[in-house]
Amino acid sequence: MPRTLRQTLQETKASWQRSETIDLPPRVPARPADEGKYRIAFLIYRGNPRCGGQGVYTRHLTRELVALGHSVEVFAGPPWPELDEGVGFTPVRGLDLYREPDPFRIPAPREFTSSADAAEFAVMLSGGFGEPLAYSLRIEKLLRGRRSDFDIIHDNQCMGPGILKLHKDGWPLLETLHHPITVDRSIALDHAETAWKRYSTKRWFGFLRMQVRTVKQLPAVLTVSHNSKIDINAQMQVPLDRLTVVPVGVDHTVFRPYDDVVKKKGRLMVTSSSDVPMKGLVPLLEAIAKLRAERDIDLIVIGKPQPKGRVAATLERLGLSDIVTTISGVSDEGLARLYGEAEVAIVPSLYEGFSLPAIEAMSCGVPVVATTGGALPEVVGVSGETGILVEPNNPEALKVAIGALLDDAALRDRLGRAGRVRVMERFTWQVTARGTAACYDALLRGQALPDAMVFD
Repeated sequence: MPRTLRQTLQETKASWQRSETIDLPPRVPARPADEGKYRIAFLIYRGNPRCGGQGVYTRHLTRELVALGHSVEVFAGPPWPELDEGVGFTPVRGLDLYREPDPFRIPAPREFTSSADAAEFAVMLSGGFGEPLAYSLRIEKLLRGRRSDFDIIHDNQCMGPGILKLHKDGWPLLETLHHPITVDRSIALDHAETAWKRYSTKRWFGFLRMQVRTVKQLPAVLTVSHNSKIDINAQMQVPLDRLTVVPVGVDHTVFRPYDDVVKKKGRLMVTSSSDVPMKGLVPLLEAIAKLRAERDIDLIVIGKPQPKGRVAATLERLGLSDIVTTISGVSDEGLARLYGEAEVAIVPSLYEGFSLPAIEAMSCGVPVVATTGGALPEVVGVSGETGILVEPNNPEALKVAIGALLDDAALRDRLGRAGRVRVMERFTWQVTARGTAACYDALLRGQALPDAMVFD
């Protein structure tokens, strides 16, 4: 028997044994709504609280909606979200095919309990991503008998056929689409180095056809920046009158300057939730290689690069392993304290529909160097006033901007203070919740969506 086959059998057996000890978390009832407030079914197909912004968005928005008096029940697939007191939770069982430590696993036969399970596994076998499709089928079945329990559904970026079925069955529905995933696909294809990589990238993003078909038929879509609104209209053909803008926020009570945190000279920091070309880590590392020739610096990367991915290869090629440290699984306060130690935070993305790392750093009073990719100028503000902006995918521009900040303590202080003020005025979760509730009001009263969040 070939060793690779033997290994596959051993890993599959271990995965099946692991599945026997995994139970669904308990259902948590939601706090009842105050008089005149709404009962919200909040849907998120993948609730991971540590990877990407979806779990962060879910946790903080639902908490603040409850603080406004609404009742919120989160229906989430695995990985399970972290939620605050008062927020209800119903787990939506899934195969969790990409879980650690056995991603792209083969489930045990007993794990298949529905056609949604079969569809999810079949899509994975073909090289695609089937979670949105499968979740939408599961949630449509789960909510079928609960129409009287809720006033409105708020779906976070699933956009599968089951979501469309709920809308056609008469459920009032608000969709959050953070940015058009068509951009992710385009950038990934641009960086595909082989014909096979291009093919596999197209297969992985196959779910986009389903999502575009669905979102074009939904009545109301909330996005997080004016840039995303324009791109969703242009690339996914959602009419502008069905789109509204409500920015996301940051927990400014956690992401703040800490008096007991000491700056570390030459410390730089970048947060990237995934090892993909769109996040711009490779051009940043090329800039770091140029900077280290001139000065003593070190870089903290919050994230977990793939062991044999582009970032790991770049670290080895440029000989940066001695000054670059990668950290994952850090708490929010731990992350804020790491920001506090940095002299400069960098957001090198080629495109962002918003940017939680940018406002987290700004909320901590740390000066930010960001690119002009996507909505970043909208988030960071005017270059030279609340941060510094450079063109995307330009290592030399990053080097010059970072170096200028490292050489000018007064500029770092001024930009750090101004960034914190900008966040407090525009980008708190309380602001996000108020804007989202205004969308619920409009939908349930039969009125047009507000064009965008109004700051006061």
